[in-house]
Amino acid sequence: MMASVDPMNGTPERPRTRWGVFVQRDFRLLWAGESVSGFGNSITVVALPLIAVVVLDANSTAVGLITSAMWLPWLLVGLPVGAWVDRVLKRPLMIACDLVSAAALVSIPLAAWLDALSFQHMVVVALICGTAAVCFNTAYHSYIRIVLDGRNLLEGNAKLQGSEAVTQVAGPGAAGLLAQAFGAVTALVADAVTFLISAVCLKRIKVVEPDRAPDDEHDLLRRQIIEGLRFVGQDRYLRPMVTWGAVINMALMGYQAVQVVFLVRTVGLNPDTVGLLLASASTGGIAGALMATRVTRRFGTARGLLLLQAATAPFALLLPMTTAGPGLLLFAVGAFLVGIGISVANIVIGSFRQTYCPPHMLGRVVATAMMINHSTIPLGSLLGGVLGDAIGYRPAMWITTAVVAPCWLILAISPVRHERDLPQTYEQEQVHAKDSHAKDSRGMQGSA
Repeated sequence: MMASVDPMNGTPERPRTRWGVFVQRDFRLLWAGESVSGFGNSITVVALPLIAVVVLDANSTAVGLITSAMWLPWLLVGLPVGAWVDRVLKRPLMIACDLVSAAALVSIPLAAWLDALSFQHMVVVALICGTAAVCFNTAYHSYIRIVLDGRNLLEGNAKLQGSEAVTQVAGPGAAGLLAQAFGAVTALVADAVTFLISAVCLKRIKVVEPDRAPDDEHDLLRRQIIEGLRFVGQDRYLRPMVTWGAVINMALMGYQAVQVVFLVRTVGLNPDTVGLLLASASTGGIAGALMATRVTRRFGTARGLLLLQAATAPFALLLPMTTAGPGLLLFAVGAFLVGIGISVANIVIGSFRQTYCPPHMLGRVVATAMMINHSTIPLGSLLGGVLGDAIGYRPAMWITTAVVAPCWLILAISPVRHERDLPQTYEQEQVHAKDSHAKDSRGMQGSA
C-alpha cells in the first residue's frame, strides 16, 4: 500500500487503512479521553445556566456573568501560559488540569445538597475550570502533533472535532434529561467523572515527548510572549484568522448566553425540551467534521474554508425567529448550518496552525491565537446577558446573530481569497512571499 503526502504539511503520511489514524493506540486513547471529557463539558454548558435559572432564580445578566467567568482566564493568563507550555511536558500538565476541574465541579452538587450553594460559588468554580481549560487546551493543541508525529494532522483533527460535535449533540440532551429527572446539579457529577476518565486515558499514553526546552535566564518570559504576539500579528494568514475568530466568538457567545433563557421564558420550553433542541441543533458540528476532509480535498483548504463560511453564517438569522411548535425547526436548522461552518473552520485553522508554525513556537502561537479569539467571549457573554435583560431576549438574539451573519467577510478580504490551499509551512510562505516581491520589483522596473 502506497503512502501519500499530508496536504497540510507535505510530510509522508502513514499507509492508509480503513481505520485511518485510529490504528494508532496513543491516538485512540487521546481521542477517547477527549470524547468523554467533551461529553461532560457539553453537559456543563447547559447545566450551569439551568442551575442558575432554576435553582438560584438568576436573570440573564447573571447567566452571562457565569459564562463570562469560564472564558475570562483566556484574557488574563492566556499569553503567559502559552510561553510556559513551550517549556514543560504536556501530558502531566493536562492530567493535572483534568483533576483540578473534576474537584471544582464536584463542589457545586456538594454545596447544593448542603443547602449552601451561592451565585458567588458558581462564579469561582467557573473561573477555576476556565483557568484549567486555558492550560489544558494550549498544551493539547501542541500534544496532538506529538502523538501523531506531525502526520495526518487534518484527519486527526477531523476525528477529534467530529467526536467533539457528537458530544455536543449528546451532552445537552443528557443535561436536560438529567435536570428533569434528578435536578440540574446532579448533571455536574457526571461531568466530574468524565474529567477523571480523561486523566486515566492520558496517563496510559506511551508516546515519549521531546525534552523540555531548557530554561534560559536571558530568555525572559516577557520576550517569549512578545515573540508569539509578533508572529501572529505580522503573519498575513494568522492575523485575519484570529480577527475573524475574535469577532465571531463574541457574537456566538452573545446569543448563546441568552438562548437558554430565551427558550425557557420567551418560547416557553421545559428543561428537557431545551436540552433536546440544543442537541439536535448541534448535529451541524458532526456534519462539518464528516465533510471537512472531503471539502478541503475538493476545493482546497483556503477556498473550502471561505466558501463554507459564506454559505452557512447568514443562517444564524433564523434563530431569533424561533417560536413554539413548528417554529422550533427554525432554531434547529439555523444552528445546524452555522455549526457546519464553525466545525470545518476549527478543523482547517487548527490543522493549519499545527503544521504552519515552527515547532518551538507552537505553544506561544496557539496561546496567542486562542487568547485573542477567546478574549471576546467574556465580553460577548456579558453583552448578551445585559441586552437580554435590558431590551428583551428576542431582540438580544436578533442583535447578536446579526453580527454572526456577515463575519465571513473578514476572511473574504484577506489573502485567503487568493489561494486554493493554505501554505504548508511558514518557511514555504516566506519563500513564496520573497518570490512575489521579486516579481513585483521586476514588474515595476519594466514599467518604468
